[in-house]
Amino acid sequence: MAVRAAVLPAVGSPLRITGIDLPDPGPGQVRVRLAAAGVCHSDLSLSDGTMRVPVPAVLGHEGAGTVVAVGEGVGHVAPGDGVVLNWAPSCGACHACSLGEVWLCANALSGAADVYARTTEGTDLHPGLNVAAFAEETVVSASCVLPVPDGVPLTDAALLGCAVLTGYGAVHHAARVRQGETVAVFGVGGVGLSALQAARIAGASKIVAVDVSAEKEELARAAGATDYVVASDTTAREIRGLTGKQGVDVAVECAGRAVSIRAAWDSTRRGGRTTVVGIGGKDQQVTFNALEIFHWGRTLSGCVYGNSDPAEDLPVLAEHIRAGRLDLNALVTERISLDGIPAAFENMLAGKGGRALVVF
Repeated sequence: MAVRAAVLPAVGSPLRITGIDLPDPGPGQVRVRLAAAGVCHSDLSLSDGTMRVPVPAVLGHEGAGTVVAVGEGVGHVAPGDGVVLNWAPSCGACHACSLGEVWLCANALSGAADVYARTTEGTDLHPGLNVAAFAEETVVSASCVLPVPDGVPLTDAALLGCAVLTGYGAVHHAARVRQGETVAVFGVGGVGLSALQAARIAGASKIVAVDVSAEKEELARAAGATDYVVASDTTAREIRGLTGKQGVDVAVECAGRAVSIRAAWDSTRRGGRTTVVGIGGKDQQVTFNALEIFHWGRTLSGCVYGNSDPAEDLPVLAEHIRAGRLDLNALVTERISLDGIPAAFENMLAGKGGRALVVF
C-alpha cells in the first residue's frame, strides 16, 4: 500500500512530496504509522550536503507513532504499541559500545545505506538516518523503536527522538551542569530550547540564551532563560557583564557555526566548559592560539546525540514530563502537515521559530 512521504531526490534538490511503496516488515523489522515527526536542523544539513546521506532518501529522524506490524523475531513491541523512533541504535559490539559510549556506536547508521522502499514509479529509496520519519508510515529495524513511556502523549513523544535527548543530554551528560552553576545556551531552536529547560532542571543559577533573532526571547524565557542576548560581535562581553565579569561556567553551543562556537568559548570563565552540540560544515573553521588555551584553562568538547543512551534516558525524561519539570509543548512553535516541511526548512535557514512538528 502506498503512503505519502517527503523524498529528497538528490543532495541540494527540493523535497518532493510523493507516494512510496513500503514492503511488509521482514525478520527483525517493525512497521510504524507515524503520529508526528519533528523537523530538525540535521534534516536540513542532510538535504544540503553538510552531512552525507545516500539518495534518493526519505528524511526525518525525530518521530513517534504506532506499531502496525512486526516481523519474525520481534518481541519487545507489538501491533498497537506506541513507539519512539531511535535513529542511532547501538550495536553493543563495537569498541565505543564496549566502553559504554553507545552514542558513538560505529554501526549506528549502517541501515541508512539500505534500500528500504521504492517510489510508486519504482525508484529505490534509502531511509534518511535509518528511520525515514517524513512519511505517513515507515519500516525500520526493531532496534530503532523504543516503547513510549507511560504518561507521554504520542504526538509529543516525537520530540524525545532527537531534540530533547540531545538538548537534555548535552546539559546533563556532556557538560554535567551542577546546581548553582551559570550556563549560556547558543541557538534557540528545538535543541537549544531543550537545553534551556535542562539547565533549569539542573538548578543553574543563571541561564543566558543567545540567538541571532530578538524575536525568540519570549520562547527562551519560557523555557528557563533568565537573560537573553541577541548575538553580535560583543556577545561574549555581554555575557561576562551578566556574570560579574567572570563568564559562565558552562556554554552549550547548538548552532554549529564557527562564530558561535568561538563566542561560546569566549563567554566562559577561566576553567569553564564549552560543549558543542550543533553540526557545522567542514568549511566552518574555528581557531585558537596556543597561549589562550593554556591561559584560560577551558575545556572544549563535542557532543553526539546528547551523549545519551535512549533506553536509559527516556524513562528519566518521562518522569520529568509527568512531574511538570519538562514541557514538550514549549518546544513546538508550529504544527504542520507533510507538505509544510519545505517551508519549515526555509524558516530554519532564516533563524525563525523553535521546533516545527509534522502532525499526521
